[in-house]
Amino acid sequence: MQFPLEGLKVLDFSRVLAGPFAGRMLSDLGADVVKIEPPEGDVTRFWGKVIAHLPGYYHQQNAGKRNICIDLRHPDAKALVNALVAEADILIENYRPDVMGRLGIGYEDLSQINPKLIMLSISGFGHDGPESRRAAYAPVIHSEAGLIYRSHQEAALSQTDPDFQDLPLSVADTNASLHGLIGVLSAVILRNQTGLGQHIDIAMIDATIATDD
Repeated sequence: MQFPLEGLKVLDFSRVLAGPFAGRMLSDLGADVVKIEPPEGDVTRFWGKVIAHLPGYYHQQNAGKRNICIDLRHPDAKALVNALVAEADILIENYRPDVMGRLGIGYEDLSQINPKLIMLSISGFGHDGPESRRAAYAPVIHSEAGLIYRSHQEAALSQTDPDFQDLPLSVADTNASLHGLIGVLSAVILRNQTGLGQHIDIAMIDATIATDD
C-alpha cells in the first residue's frame, strides 16, 4: 500500500498534544516522523494508564514516530539540529514563540540552512501581538474563547453538572493541530511550485474561535 506523504521527513520537537497530534497524522499519511525529546522525555510519558511500558496517552499521540533525545540546552545541540534540518522537509514545534529563536533554531535561522523547510509553530496566542509571550494549555484557551462559560450555562440549564471546570476534550489543542496539518499540506503543494518552504504560525485561540459555532 502506498501512502501520500511517503518520502517526506518530519522533525517533531513538540510535546503534549498540540503539535504531537499533527505529527501523528503526518505519520499516518506516510511521512517519516522523528520525535525529538529532552533527556527527561515528553511529560505525557508519565500520564494515564500504562500500556506496553508507556502510558496510552503518549502512544495515542506519537504512534508511528521514531525517537531521539537532544538536550537543546547543550552547547552542541544547535549543530546537531542543523544537520537534521538540512535533510528535513517539515519541522513541528509548540514552544513559546521566543524559545526556538533564543536557541538559535528559529525559522529565520533554519531556513538559511534549508530554504525548502516547512516549519509549523503552534502556540497559545501566535507569534505576534501583545499576548504572544503567554504560555497556554487548552483550559486557558477554552476559557478565553468562551467555551467553558457557554458549556457551564448549558450544564446549568440541563441540571447535569453546573460546577465543572473545563471541557472533557482538549478542543483547543486538536483544532490547532488540524489547522496546522492543513497549513503544512498546503505548504507542501506550494513548495512543489516554488521550491521554497514556509513558516506556518498557528494560534490556538484563533483556531478555537474559528471553529466555535
